[in-house]
Amino acid sequence: MFNYFKMAFRNLLRHRRRSALSALALSVSLTLLIFMATFFKGEMRTSMEDTLRLNSGHIQVANANYDPDKLSVAWEYLVENPEQIAAQIAALPQVKFATPRLFASGIVASGDASTGVQIMGVDPASPANEPYQVVSGQFPAADDRDGILIGAPLADTLQLGVGDTINLLVNTAEGSVDEQPFTVRGIFSTGSSAYDKGIILLPLAKAQAFSGAGNHASIIFVMLNDREQAASVAASITGSAYSVKTWAELNQLLVLVNDFSDAYIGILSLIILGVTVTVIVNTMLMAVFERTREIGILASLGMKGWQIIILFLAEAVLLAAGGIAVGLLAGGALSAYFGQVGIYFGDLGLSSGLIMDDRIFPYLMLEDVIDLTITTFVITILASYYPAHLASRMEPVQALRAEK
Repeated sequence: MFNYFKMAFRNLLRHRRRSALSALALSVSLTLLIFMATFFKGEMRTSMEDTLRLNSGHIQVANANYDPDKLSVAWEYLVENPEQIAAQIAALPQVKFATPRLFASGIVASGDASTGVQIMGVDPASPANEPYQVVSGQFPAADDRDGILIGAPLADTLQLGVGDTINLLVNTAEGSVDEQPFTVRGIFSTGSSAYDKGIILLPLAKAQAFSGAGNHASIIFVMLNDREQAASVAASITGSAYSVKTWAELNQLLVLVNDFSDAYIGILSLIILGVTVTVIVNTMLMAVFERTREIGILASLGMKGWQIIILFLAEAVLLAAGGIAVGLLAGGALSAYFGQVGIYFGDLGLSSGLIMDDRIFPYLMLEDVIDLTITTFVITILASYYPAHLASRMEPVQALRAEK
């Protein structure tokens, strides 16, 4: 077998440029495949984490009549005594934390500028607020009656800074509109401009008083130690007055996209590998036609058809090995670099509750690299079999006359 690879190596050196270009095509293909796989994995991973941490949690407990699209603060749609219920849920061993949140629709105005926002009342002491990184000022205290926390994009749009005063209008539980002035205590950033520009945070007690919700909340936001336990934990939370939903039920679009992400990668991979296979096949066919007389000599000396096939496949193996080695280094380095610095896309908007970061960080997984490497190698060898088989079927006499 060593002699076959030795002969194959010498044959590849006959046309160094062509061999190098073929290996380069293979390495570029694998580099793109690795980078695409890590990019999609990073995109889905970041979107999933952000959506769970900021929007849905692992479990949501709400009033059975609550409609999240309406953001109503009427008492009949809200959870009564939310802090007591949150404490009971937090006592479960699988629960990391549980905290009440109150949502209301409102309008924020500063000078002549105004914009619609979602008001969210939160417990300032809850670890659920960790994603809201304060970049300027501070988080309002639980007993702060006129403090407010706004997102950095909203602050830029309204040209607001810490200490500035804004007017906030809210739809109340009675169906009327109330307006009060608030002072910007801090400015936060979650990394998603689309999300940050539409959210205003108030201490829960103030949000309840301002909206007229009283001792009520829209949801109990629950995070678990392991999100895979969401179904079993949700089943243990009983009560006909409550609606208990898991993260999978709350994010059906995101789950669907995540499930089909491998299919998207597979389709793109086939397109890229198809182009690469064309290059490899053309290279091997040219080698066969250029060495027709040589093949005839080998056959006349007693080399069997299967031995000729092995000889050409050995060339394909060497091409694949060289191209894959370079592709692994380039693809791994590219993915690792952007995995650290990220790829900035800016405001990608929100879709059906799906939250996207302004910057996507590719996520390199060893199993993806192994799968792509094996797939690339196997497809390269299979693509080379036809030219090798063609060479093995040549009649020695006709092959010897081919270049006369």
